[in-house]
Amino acid sequence: MRFHLPSFMLGYGAGAVSVLAGRRLRPFAVEVASAVYRLVDAIGARFAMQREDLEDLLAEARARVRTGRERGARAEPSAVAHA
Repeated sequence: MRFHLPSFMLGYGAGAVSVLAGRRLRPFAVEVASAVYRLVDAIGARFAMQREDLEDLLAEARARVRTGRERGARAEPSAVAHA
C-alpha cells in the first residue's frame, strides 16, 4: 500500500481539529448537560408533587368510603329495629 500524503494530511488535520474543538466545546457541553439535569430534576419534582396530590385525593376518598360504610353499618340495625 502506498503512502498518500493528501489522505494523511486530511486525517491528521481532522484529528487536530477535533482535539482543539473538544477543548473549546467542553464548557458548552458542560452547560448543556447542566441544563438537562436541571430540567430532569424539575420534571421529577413536579411528578412527585402531582403523585402526592393524587395520593392525598385517594386517601380522602378511602376515608369517605370507610366512614360511609361505618355509618351504613350502624344505620341498618337501628332501621331494622324500628321497622
